[in-house]
Amino acid sequence: MPSKSTKTSSADITHMPLVRLQGVGPALEKKFASLNIRFVLDLLFHLPFRYQDRTRVTSIAALQVGSDVVIEGRILGSAIVFGRRRSLLVKIQDQSAVANLRFFHFSAAQKASLAEGKRIRCFGEVRWGRSGVELFHPEYKIIDEQDQFPITSTLTAIYPSTEGLQQNRLRNTIEQALMLLKQSSTLIDYLPAELNQKFSISSLKDALLYIHQPPKNAQLSPLEAGMHPAQQRLAFEELLAHYLCLRRLRDNTQQEKAPELTPNSTLIPALLNRLPFELTKAQQKVFSEVSEDLAVNKPMLRLVQGDVGSGKTIIAILAALQAFENGHQVAVMAPTEILAEQHYLNFTELLADLGIEITFLSGKIKGKKRVEALKLISSGESQIIIGTHALFQDEVQFKKLGLMVIDEQHRFGVHQRLALREKGRSIGESPHQLIMTATPIPRTLMMSAYTDLDCSVIDELPPGRTPVNTVLLAESRRSQVIERIQEACSKGRQAYWVCTLIEESELLQCQAAEVTFDHLQQQLKNIKVSLIHGRMKPKEKSEIMNQFKAGEIQLLVATTVIEVGVDVPDASLMIIENPERLGLAQLHQLRGRVGRGSEKSHCLLLYQKPLSDLSKKRLEIMRSSNDGFYIAQKDMEIRGPGEVLGTRQTGLMEHKIANLGRDSHLLDDVKAWGESLRDQHSNNIDPLIDRWLSVNQQYGNV
Repeated sequence: MPSKSTKTSSADITHMPLVRLQGVGPALEKKFASLNIRFVLDLLFHLPFRYQDRTRVTSIAALQVGSDVVIEGRILGSAIVFGRRRSLLVKIQDQSAVANLRFFHFSAAQKASLAEGKRIRCFGEVRWGRSGVELFHPEYKIIDEQDQFPITSTLTAIYPSTEGLQQNRLRNTIEQALMLLKQSSTLIDYLPAELNQKFSISSLKDALLYIHQPPKNAQLSPLEAGMHPAQQRLAFEELLAHYLCLRRLRDNTQQEKAPELTPNSTLIPALLNRLPFELTKAQQKVFSEVSEDLAVNKPMLRLVQGDVGSGKTIIAILAALQAFENGHQVAVMAPTEILAEQHYLNFTELLADLGIEITFLSGKIKGKKRVEALKLISSGESQIIIGTHALFQDEVQFKKLGLMVIDEQHRFGVHQRLALREKGRSIGESPHQLIMTATPIPRTLMMSAYTDLDCSVIDELPPGRTPVNTVLLAESRRSQVIERIQEACSKGRQAYWVCTLIEESELLQCQAAEVTFDHLQQQLKNIKVSLIHGRMKPKEKSEIMNQFKAGEIQLLVATTVIEVGVDVPDASLMIIENPERLGLAQLHQLRGRVGRGSEKSHCLLLYQKPLSDLSKKRLEIMRSSNDGFYIAQKDMEIRGPGEVLGTRQTGLMEHKIANLGRDSHLLDDVKAWGESLRDQHSNNIDPLIDRWLSVNQQYGNV
């Protein structure tokens, strides 16, 4: 039990540094900082992920293998024993039976302290060992005969930790913070009283105390599932803080000025007339929404969602034309070189002969070409600039940026997107932002992560697109798959073979693709097989993709570099090797590379045995559905929102307590109460956001 005194006489814990607590010096402070714990208040919000019941002593005769228990007895003796590993074996006895404590790491002083006749209380997991019932490396305390050492009265919390920060030290420090919380009147509750009643727990303070120190009669299952009213009370408050932060950011953005890019009746109708297809009703509706936003002098913040192949690129091209006709530049940013090149080809082809200068810029463009491109951009001679993350480097200066198109926004880091937006402010106005994603975002995430954006959905595929038939095949059937490729290619079809690796580095993934390429070349001597991966030079990749599009290459072996943006209508067969190693959203993106023509298309998922139950479940979802929104929802339920969005980069999504999969049922109420607070308790908004998001607010400007 920690000492009740701390290095502070004040009970104001709101901004109290950790070093004011006993035992916290610079070294421990650094370890806590690695867990984003810098103040006493952070300790209180560092919640347990499970609990141990140490509130009762179990008799040795009643021990069950696999259970965590507290036992108490007298030491009968200890000895160093030798087997495969040297260990210290300590025999203890209570009134019912004898058990053994085994230590593989011990010192002479420790052995001496565990002397015969001493009384000991210990906690650990019961195992069956060479000498019967054993506890391996239990936590223990030697109890003085006169000391009636009390058994703990609450469940024992187990916390997320880091290297060198043991649970005992973590618990000791948090217990000091809890004692200060009990004495403190400075932890203000920013939720209205009627909202606290909704969670049947009277205050934030009571919720925190309960979660850290549940009474011994508390039910473990709701606590460990995160569904106890005290935990739900905190999850609600955190989601509310996120909602209010994003709403405030939207309000701030609406105060800024943006260029009025009014529709012109010349170029857009001309482009629509020469297209080889008609826009779907969904595309027409979405462009109408984008066009109206561009015509207003407030910055557009619109997210366009569309499943793979739904036709988002034409929306971006039409928006770019509207900006061009108003004398403004457009920046189109894509996460990979291949996707950026695909956009460049599409824009160049569709906008040919319209007098628009289009420039491509990526990190691999060097020397004179780069100098020339930068000059075209800064002078304003280039009106549409397409590229990768190279667009937000300091040397890139725009003359009059009016519109940013960001494709697959979640693949970019927060600071990168912010840097590009700042470039547009050089003319005293904020550029409009059109954000596109082919990763369908479940309603849960739209309500939480994208509250600051307007959302448009292209919920209709162009005519002629056929659903892709997905088949699961074990690696042992590889030879049959190769025969399937031979058959398809002999009929004039084309195919992809995608290679993946666990925790892949780009280099290792490319090596794996090269090995597969060599093998397939030997097996399929009468068809043209080629290889593409991320470490090739841009020119080389472009040549291979152009040959594949022209039908000169029949089988393309690739890494996941082809995930987005590649459009080859004659490709009707895709093999994805080791699909169990990818997320569902990424698998769906890859599968979307086929099924782009009228020919029936197939996707073969070539998995490695044995598959875990979770992998079976995931691949079965892929097999059973072509609906990107359904797949995205399932992906979030299985992997969590952070992985689906690449959230380590999105900043605002890093929840301390809330879990969007588990807590989605709270979101409608979060929105309703968020608006209520904005109307009736506006003074509470800033401190509530600061409590939960002080570190992350900088990201909100994106």
